[in-house]
Amino acid sequence: MSVAAFAATFLNEVYTVSTEVTRATFNEVMVPNYAPSEIIPVRGEGSRVWDKEDKEYIDFAGGIAVTALGHSHPTLVNIMREQAGQIWHLSNVLTNEPALRLAKKLTEKTFADRAFFANSGAEANEAAFKLVRRYAFDHFSPEKNEIIAFNKSFHGRTLFTVSVGGQAKYKEGFEPTPAGINHCDYNDIEQLKAIISDKTCAVVMEPIQGEGGVIPADKEFAQQVRDLCDQHNALLVFDEVQSGVGRTGTLYAYEQLGVTPDVLTTAKALGNGFPVSAMLATEKVANSMVAGTHGSTYGGNPMACAIAEGVIDIVDTPEILSGIQERHDLFKSELNNLNEKYNIFQEVRGMGLLIGAELIDSFAGKAGGFVSAAEKEGLFILVAGPNVLRFAPSLIIPKEDITEGFARLEKAVIQAIENTAAA
Repeated sequence: MSVAAFAATFLNEVYTVSTEVTRATFNEVMVPNYAPSEIIPVRGEGSRVWDKEDKEYIDFAGGIAVTALGHSHPTLVNIMREQAGQIWHLSNVLTNEPALRLAKKLTEKTFADRAFFANSGAEANEAAFKLVRRYAFDHFSPEKNEIIAFNKSFHGRTLFTVSVGGQAKYKEGFEPTPAGINHCDYNDIEQLKAIISDKTCAVVMEPIQGEGGVIPADKEFAQQVRDLCDQHNALLVFDEVQSGVGRTGTLYAYEQLGVTPDVLTTAKALGNGFPVSAMLATEKVANSMVAGTHGSTYGGNPMACAIAEGVIDIVDTPEILSGIQERHDLFKSELNNLNEKYNIFQEVRGMGLLIGAELIDSFAGKAGGFVSAAEKEGLFILVAGPNVLRFAPSLIIPKEDITEGFARLEKAVIQAIENTAAA
């Protein structure tokens, strides 16, 4: 029997005796750091998902801004199949063609000259934060090690990245955390001027704060941050883990701000759900990360990079990018229509298809209730903190899915309002 025939027989036998699992299984076997919904999705196509009971949902969440090309995109499925039949993993003792092709495309399409690949946004940010300190160590002194970030920012869940992130709740119980990190308010240049110094090695910012409430940077603020970094020989790091790969209407959001960073991190949509991330940097800065200073066992593996290359090829086209603003306008129009009927939002904001709707004070802290009500109506949405509903759908979500999704959201809003009044 050939190897292929043996494998087919083996897999057939294994999967005919599959283990039955339910939502209760989560409570029995998983670490309780998540509190997932009661449903278990089992398949998806485009912007629609079906659960174990075959109930259909429209996806306005995109796996938290990840599935930019929807579920089971046929081109990406074919790329995965083709690469699976060639080579999956090599380690970075060797390089591979998909990684080199992806790095070439990312550097050609951005300000960057060099790429480092990892598996998640947190890992890309960890690499970036190490790099900026190493660069300052190489070019200035060990004392130039301070990183400045912004309140309400989010940069990942590792100990270093939660320390740079501007939300104290993520550090609670994990102290002592890395030192040499300061924070100030986003979009407040005077606060930044008051704390930046010649000991600052980098300023880290999101072009649009995602987890912090879907808050875009003021263009003038971003330009002043760049100027301050230059004055103090500090690097500017843009965390585009959530805003990158077309999410805001350009391949990366920095293009809309008229500001070029020294380092950029990207993940989430880069693999459309397959784990992959990248840290991009100028050659001058990247040269500080010499052999032995950092690494990743899985980072840059052929499978991840082949898929990411396919995502970039599809997203960075006029037809995809031009459709994002049109969908943005449709989302905002539908949200404003809901607000005219039910008076629930104090502000609708965002860029491209990263949109936040901040609830009025009488619904403060109730965003989760709207998410739960939406799910019951067959719709996935997100929160960005306790007061903001967040929408991050596929960049190619069909307009009929948007219309149907908002019909479901209206029913959810009515239910959430009733639930709040009854509480």
